[in-house]
Amino acid sequence: MSEKIDFTRTFDGYQAKRGQFRVIQIPALRYLMIDGHGDPNTSPAYTRALRALYPVAYKVKFASKRELGRDYVVPPLEGLWWAEDMNTFTTVRDKSQWDWTVMLMVPDWIDEAMFHTAVELVRAKGPVERLEDVRLETLAEGLCVQTLHVGSFDDEAAVLEQMHHVFIPRQGLSISGKHHEIYFSDFRKVAPDKLRTLLRQPVVEAAT
Repeated sequence: MSEKIDFTRTFDGYQAKRGQFRVIQIPALRYLMIDGHGDPNTSPAYTRALRALYPVAYKVKFASKRELGRDYVVPPLEGLWWAEDMNTFTTVRDKSQWDWTVMLMVPDWIDEAMFHTAVELVRAKGPVERLEDVRLETLAEGLCVQTLHVGSFDDEAAVLEQMHHVFIPRQGLSISGKHHEIYFSDFRKVAPDKLRTLLRQPVVEAAT
């Protein structure tokens, strides 16, 4: 069996530093995904989404180890966030207006058959709300700007304001695609001021 892979150590897309904005090319990646709407702090839909997502992710991981001899650490939770008015992320912060996709990356050797088998194994253990909504999908973000935020989620606004309205325009770029967050910390166990979150924004060359 090959050595257990930890993608947070081996994948360049998971690397970011606090106080530094980085322009990076992100390759197309495969994710387990599930969609929802509303404030993640209060919406039951967000909790149900995570309860459906994680069991499938671990069934896939165990199948990879058992059947392929390829073991890996389940990557950190990630989320895409958007709203009709994107200012809700940088000024208003009205989370009730947010749409989201929560997701967990899977290695490129995981195919559709392994995914569907994992879903059926989870289903066999008993009812799981929203299990039927979990999907395996490729996300191709391409050129992105990212940074590491340390602190409360509610303190991200100033960082995003700097990223969106100062750094990105100065690089001759413009925003394209959904705001992306990667959660390196478990908010249930880590104090808000210690949370480590990678903030990513897909971009394109600005029109001239």
